[in-house]
Amino acid sequence: MSANDSICVLGLGLIGGSLLRAATAAGRVGFGYNRSLATVDEARAAGFDADGDLDAVLARAAAQDALIVIATPVTALDPILDAIVRCAPNCALTDVISVKAVVAQAVAAHGLSTRYVGGHPMAGTAESGWAATDPALFTGATWVVGTDDGVDPHVWQSVSALAGDVGAVVVPVATDDHDRAVAAISHLPHLTAAVTAAVGGGEGALALRLAAGSFRDGTRVAGTAVPLQRAMLEANAPALLITLSETIDRLTRARDDLRNHGSVQVVADNGHRARLRYEEMAGDEPDPIVEVEIGAPGWTGDLRHQAHLGRVWRGVQTRSASPE
Repeated sequence: MSANDSICVLGLGLIGGSLLRAATAAGRVGFGYNRSLATVDEARAAGFDADGDLDAVLARAAAQDALIVIATPVTALDPILDAIVRCAPNCALTDVISVKAVVAQAVAAHGLSTRYVGGHPMAGTAESGWAATDPALFTGATWVVGTDDGVDPHVWQSVSALAGDVGAVVVPVATDDHDRAVAAISHLPHLTAAVTAAVGGGEGALALRLAAGSFRDGTRVAGTAVPLQRAMLEANAPALLITLSETIDRLTRARDDLRNHGSVQVVADNGHRARLRYEEMAGDEPDPIVEVEIGAPGWTGDLRHQAHLGRVWRGVQTRSASPE
């Protein structure tokens, strides 16, 4: 592989550490940074190239023209971007943070937008830290790659290629669409899991002793470290507030129907249909995006349109979407 296949991962927790392991296993040159020297020592002991000197790691990234991947919590974003501006401003840049608008805004404020394409692998567990890392974490997972108008097609291809190398499939998504979607399918479940856990736990030891699969599955993500949950949920506050308001409205209607008519049919029917649709899509092999040439006129809009039809990018360029 060439130097352009090098990746520099900033943050070696669950996602960043798993990415370093997976990319290295795929044959890439991978190295990383972590603020905690204990995590650096763990990564080194496992045979990986890690360092606690951010400037030195970024200087190496600049020398190798590596793709820089920000894998820190969103609360640590500004000092990381400050260091990138100082040491490696010309490197291609992406991230694996679970919100996109706030990252894009921070990147723009640091003057790095021309080399940035956002990313978000839809993978993870309730665990954290290097000890939880897994090189197979991304196998078969969906990896969102930011596809706003004006993104650099070469950087977009680099980010998409990385996702493919670690076994993920790419879904091209605009920043705003991403944040609205994850508010509904990821961030809201964290809030409802917390509420379910709090209500169940409030019933005391007897209720917890009786708790089985429904409680276990419905509260799994409530076991995620609270600072990580807060950083994720609060960073997506605008989209999450809209989704939360809809949820409260639906629950209020369900409460009123139960009180006035003794029935929860509407909410149960709607949820059941949506779950069956999800299972149907999860069990299908998604159709590939076709007839889009990366960099051709209108390519970002073409990718986004096909992604809204449920298709995925598999990295095979096909016939150009524009006339020759």
